[in-house]
Amino acid sequence: MVGFGYDVHRLAEGERLVLGGVEIASEKGTIAHSDGDVLLHALCDALLGALGLGDIGEHFPDTDPAYRGIASGRLVERVVAMVQERGYRIVNVDATVVLQRPRLQPYKEAIRRSVAQLCGIPPERVSVKATTPERLGFVGREEGIQAFCVCELQPR
Repeated sequence: MVGFGYDVHRLAEGERLVLGGVEIASEKGTIAHSDGDVLLHALCDALLGALGLGDIGEHFPDTDPAYRGIASGRLVERVVAMVQERGYRIVNVDATVVLQRPRLQPYKEAIRRSVAQLCGIPPERVSVKATTPERLGFVGREEGIQAFCVCELQPR
C-alpha cells in the first residue's frame, strides 16, 4: 500500500522552524496550532492515506486545544500505532521539503534519523530531500514552506 501526503505552513519571523522533529536555526519559522512541522504532518497524511483513514486534520483537528503546541512527533507516534494496530508495517518513507532558506543540507541526516526512529525503520529506508523554488511563488518569497511525502506499507 502506498500513501501520499502534503502540508504547507506560513512562515513568520521569530517563530520556531522544526522539520522532521529537528529544530532548524532560522530567522523565520512556521505559524501553526502545533509545532508546525510540515514534514511530519505530510508523513502523517501519507501514512493515514495508505490506510484509507483520511487526513491529519480529521484525527488531530487544529480546533482542539489538546493539540495546541504539540510536538508533531507525538502525532506521528499515534499514527504509527494505527498502522501497527491494522497489521501493517512501514517499509519506507520518501520526503521532500520545499523552502527558499535556510539551506537544509546540514540538517538532513539528523532529520532522516529522527523520521526513521519515529517510524521504527532503519535510516536507510528514509529519504529526505530539500529543494528551493528558485524564488518563485509564495515559498520563493519566503512566505511559506511545503513538504511532500510518500510511504509504503506492507502487511506484517
